[in-house]
Amino acid sequence: MAFTLQPFLFKWEEVDARSDLDRLRLVLEALPDEALVRKLETARRRGRDDYPVRACWNALIAGVVYQHPSAAALLRELRRNGELRAACGFNPLLGVTAAPPEWAFSRFLKNLVGQEQEVRRMFETLVERVAQELPDFGRHLAVDGKAIPSHATGRKNRKTGVTSDPDAAWGVKTSLGEKDGKPYEKVSKWFGYTLHLAVDATHELPLAYEVTPANASETTMLLPLVEQIAGQTPTVHERIETAAADRGYDSAEIHSALWKEHGIKGVIDNRALWKVEKKEPGYDPQQEITRPLFPGRADVVVYSEKGVVSCQCPVTGARREMAFSGFEQDRDSLKYRCPAAAYDLECAGRTECAKAAGVQPGSYGRIVRIPLERDRRIFTPLARSSYAWKTQYAKRTAVERVNSRIDQVYGFEAHFIRGKAKMTLRVGLALTVMLAVALGHLKEKRAGHIRSLVRAYRPPERRAG
Repeated sequence: MAFTLQPFLFKWEEVDARSDLDRLRLVLEALPDEALVRKLETARRRGRDDYPVRACWNALIAGVVYQHPSAAALLRELRRNGELRAACGFNPLLGVTAAPPEWAFSRFLKNLVGQEQEVRRMFETLVERVAQELPDFGRHLAVDGKAIPSHATGRKNRKTGVTSDPDAAWGVKTSLGEKDGKPYEKVSKWFGYTLHLAVDATHELPLAYEVTPANASETTMLLPLVEQIAGQTPTVHERIETAAADRGYDSAEIHSALWKEHGIKGVIDNRALWKVEKKEPGYDPQQEITRPLFPGRADVVVYSEKGVVSCQCPVTGARREMAFSGFEQDRDSLKYRCPAAAYDLECAGRTECAKAAGVQPGSYGRIVRIPLERDRRIFTPLARSSYAWKTQYAKRTAVERVNSRIDQVYGFEAHFIRGKAKMTLRVGLALTVMLAVALGHLKEKRAGHIRSLVRAYRPPERRAG
């Protein structure tokens, strides 16, 4: 047998374990969970306290942090890992027996389901605290719905006629796109729930959430999410400038309410609106459809269903996109200028164009103002034809990245959850931990790590001298 003459002063495994436990410490220190834990302790009253509520709560959070797919997997890890038991608050003198059995942990989880509102208050408190650390937190929203299948299959029992998850429903989502110049349609179907989520598009952190059966309409959930932010985190609501969403949320009512009631500019892609022209003989799909902006008179200004405003030279017939000159909030109108005057271009029909509008030609060029009430779905406070609109709409993908983290990092790709109450609680815990991780890193001056749950942080090595 080969003996080691000089033992190591430390083991790298111990360093890794310590760094790994720091992830749990980071979350537990940031969670505003005292009110919740006290309610759970009060509910226990004079019952046996073999497995303390605080330790069980910390263990549940550890299950989220360390990505355990089920309570059984978490309990197996607690029995195996003495360092984790101690970090959660179980009595280290009791050894393996300190870890709760399945029946005790199940009873704890059953009591916790009734405290979903306390979990939501924790989430809202963390939103406010992160906003104190990040001055631009909440300025730009991204909203979308995410399918979360139930652990149930959706098949009905032959005798009872109900599924093993009566709260869940079948959902269908259709996605339209184009590949190699050919349009396609993708239909996805699932049995379970939909997570409606509003996130900060810059920092990719959640701001509001709601869980509904899968058959609930996504379109009707955007405004309730904004109202949730307004009512529960008013500091963040005051900062919101834009709200980006895909065409599934396209609605005149949504655009109007966002701007009139909340002062938020909706950045929502619109669906195909004009179908009459597409049914006419000789319709060319490659040719953009336009309509006259002033149909009551002979004028040269036209617009498309995507909000592009153009003018057609009455002499040469050349069409140019008009120069967007900003949104006039006091008039609730979009302002456009003659492109020839704005860009110093030659236009043979400037005089005729001004005459058609009943104005005098000048060096500044003709001005066109379009009130938003003309068509709320086409004309929005942030003009669809502007670079700013395209920039803000590109931020919509932030919610997709958050959804990906919910699946892959927070365990919703493979779970064992049935029932709306349990699903809402589990979603709330995941999003609360997400914010706690961000707040913990911000408090420790590591802004670059705010979205990192998996990677264990190690402080940089100090150089000698």
